[in-house]
Formats: sequence, structure tokens, C-alpha cells
Amino acid sequence: MKTIRIGAGAGYSGDRLEPAVELAEKGALDYLIFECLAERTIALAQRARMAAPAAGYDPLLAERMHAVLPLCHAQGIRILTNMGAANPLAAAAKVREIARSLGLDGLKVAAVLGDDVLDTVRAGDYLDDSGQPVSRFGERLLSANAYLGAQPLVDALAAGADVVITGRAADPALVLAPLVHEFGWAMDDWHRLGQGTLVGHLLECAGQITGGYFADPGYKDVAGLARLGFPIGEVLEDGTVVITKVAGSGGQVTAATCKEQLLYEIHDPGAYLTPDVAADFSGVRITEIGPDRVLVEGATGHPRPETLKVSIGYVDSFVGEGQMSYAGPGALARARLALSIVEERLQLTGVQADELRYDIVGVNAMHRDQLAAAHPEPYEVRIRVAGRTGSLREATRIGNEVESLYTCGPAGGGGAFKSARDVVAVVSVLLPRDAVYPTVHFGELEHAVT
Repeated sequence: MKTIRIGAGAGYSGDRLEPAVELAEKGALDYLIFECLAERTIALAQRARMAAPAAGYDPLLAERMHAVLPLCHAQGIRILTNMGAANPLAAAAKVREIARSLGLDGLKVAAVLGDDVLDTVRAGDYLDDSGQPVSRFGERLLSANAYLGAQPLVDALAAGADVVITGRAADPALVLAPLVHEFGWAMDDWHRLGQGTLVGHLLECAGQITGGYFADPGYKDVAGLARLGFPIGEVLEDGTVVITKVAGSGGQVTAATCKEQLLYEIHDPGAYLTPDVAADFSGVRITEIGPDRVLVEGATGHPRPETLKVSIGYVDSFVGEGQMSYAGPGALARARLALSIVEERLQLTGVQADELRYDIVGVNAMHRDQLAAAHPEPYEVRIRVAGRTGSLREATRIGNEVESLYTCGPAGGGGAFKSARDVVAVVSVLLPRDAVYPTVHFGELEHAVT
């Protein structure tokens, strides 16, 4: 049976570079994917594009492509990534520029557009997942991006793309697309699409499945985390996959690491909804077949949803923050005094905040005071005051009051930090499929996709 080897070169925007290079060098890959978009990432990228029209794609795109393009070109490895974020066209142009600078003539780079549905959402009367109208955000609305499925990526590959760059696509689609392209799966073969979506879900977070997120010293020990290898999926034509990694790289691939990733961000294992299929993972079987080799099989699928999820980014509020450290005898008492002073100062000066937190990091910041009371007093602590406000000016005042503890006491404070920033939040809406029009671009050429 034909086998396709797919490597996961990134699991988020700021992920490590070396494991991707290792995959390109030693993974004997057919495809290398970079999954780099979280829910808020594209909203932040859209804001960057508003400030600079040529911006809005992943900030590590150039560094990653400089590192892996020569290797992938030499070995015939094709790349798929959502590093286009809010500006896939500019990202594709950057990759072409890098390819030319490296002497990689003839490299075909495709940009997939159509996920940006901001104008459609603005013009419609849509309710978000809280049941409230999206129109309430007004000018605070930053972005609206539909989760595209695998089809436009498949079309880009069929047109000969060596590199496919998209914006907001469903994470598993980056893996499903090459499987559909290579194996000739029909886009209504729900069983195989469910299998391929499982492969995509297992690979999409890169180092999580090779022991990175799994590690817990003394309970789940993982060797070589500083040299963590990223995963490879050896996918057979029937959708069965063996998860492995480059021999000699750090981390591990076991039944347990695969099971943890299988359950990651899954609400209903029997109905994992994607743009391509309602995947059913309830019958999945996971078997260790050798060192760092795990066989995963048994997924299936059902007809895809009639709507597409749209992630909406908006400016929710502003957050002001200040921090200060205390150490030595009486550190905890001085930290508590400092917090009480800041709390009183914020009241005296009339800072307008909708929400305030007063934390002692290392004591009560995670589990609050009741649990902390049962543990010994620490030798050093760090206070943190944070507040949610309606303006940047009010947010700035919170950090200023913490910083003033330097000279106004209590004594011994050090390592002050303050910040004020807006908060970009996300909600979701559903759009009919026929309101979203993906297109594939090769330079100036455009191929419509239905």
C-alpha cells in the first residue's frame, strides 16, 4: 500500500526551528507542515496588517523558510502552512523572494485566500456563540475569518504548488489535504476523511505528541526534552497512521503520548466537527508496535456540517499590570502590606477598573488563599496587581502605583515591571458555506475554488 510521510514542523507561531530542520534533513518526508495559528493570532495579525499593508503574516515565516526551503527543494518535500495569517498573498510573495535569493528557481508558491469574511460579517445580522449580535462591537471589530477546509489546499497541490500558504484553515486540513491529493480520496468519502482528520489532529501540535506537553517529572518522565523531536506520520492509503519521529531525537512516542494528544481540545469524540467532515474518534485504537512507533487506526466520519465556523477578533478592554518582588525574612508580610497599599491607592486616586486582581505569585495566584494557608511561608514572593479597564489611560495608572512601591515602601521591593495594553478577545459565529469563496493564487494567477 502507498505510504505518505508527513512531518509537523511547528505547533504554534513561536515554536522551535531546529526540530523542523531536523525533519527536513532526516525525516525522509513527502510533506512538511507548519501549523501556527491560534484563535487570537489572526486577529493580532490583522491589526498588524492595518498598520502596515505588507505585514500580517507570521513573524517567523522568513526565518523558517530560509532554514527549510533549500532542504525541502533538494528532497522534493512540499510545504503546507497557515503562516499566511491575515496576509497570505504577502507571505507567498516573501517566500518567492526568499526562494530567488537562495537560487531555487522554479519554486511554485500558492496563496489560499477566502477565509477573510470581515465584510460579510459586518454586513450581516449575525449572533455570536453567546447569543449576542456581532454588531455590538462596532469599530472594535478587528477580524472575521472562516475556517477553510482541505479542498483549496488540494487544488493548490494539484496545480503543482511546492509551497501552499493559507490563512485561517482548520488545523487538520493541513494534513488532510496532501492525503486527499496523494490517495485520490473523494471529498464525500466520510470514512477516509475522518481517518485523515485524525492524522491531522495528532500531528497539528507538533511536540505535544512526542512528549513535550506530556512530561511531568516523577510521574511521566521524558528524556531529551531540550532536543525534542517533532512527529512524523506514516500514513497508508486506507488512512491508518504510524506516529514516529526522527531516530535519535529527544522525546518519545508512546501509546500514552498519543492518547493525550487524541483527547486534546476534543469536546465530543464521536462528533469532532471540521469543515471537511464530522469525524468520529470514538472507536480509535492505539497500539505500540516498536520503539517510538505507534499505530493509530479506527477513526471514521459522517457528513460535514452545513456551516463554517468563523473566528471573530475584537478589542474587548484594556489591562494594566504591575509586579514587584520581595525576598528574605518577612517577605510574605511585606508583600501583603504592599498589596494592601496599592489597593488603597487605587481607591484614593479613583482608578476606574471593572475588575482587579491582587496576587502573590508563589502563594495564592493559582489556588487562592485557602490552599496556600496549609503550606510553609516562602522565602521569596512576587506580587502582581492587574486590572481590566475601559481605557489605556486608566490601565496605565495601575502599573504606576505598583512601581511607586520602589520608593514609597514597604522596603526591599525589587524587579518592578509594569505594562498597559488592549485585550484582543475572540467569539465565534457560523456562516453558510456559500458565503465563503476560497481562491488559490500563483503570483498574479488566480484559480477559483468552489
